[in-house]
Amino acid sequence: MPVSKSEILTKLSKNFPNLYKKDINKLFDIFIFEVIKALSNGYRVELRDVMTFETKIQKKRSALNPKTLEKVEVPEKKSLLFKFSKEWKSKINEKK
Repeated sequence: MPVSKSEILTKLSKNFPNLYKKDINKLFDIFIFEVIKALSNGYRVELRDVMTFETKIQKKRSALNPKTLEKVEVPEKKSLLFKFSKEWKSKINEKK
């Protein structure tokens, strides 16, 4: 079951009725922006007891185009690593 941004904002507004929905939306946007900015600058983002994000640089390499079997140069790029905390992993895997 995917969760959309609007569903998250609705749940947050129900949990914090003293905050305006537009303020919660702005706070959420700032949070996401800061996480993206930190990751693009090469920093590791860690939310204690929840999860961590970090970037890994994949070196440039040569590969084959599967259709034409032609050699193609793949440029250097960043990939995102995501890791759950042990606590969350155990909560997700426990049987109901």
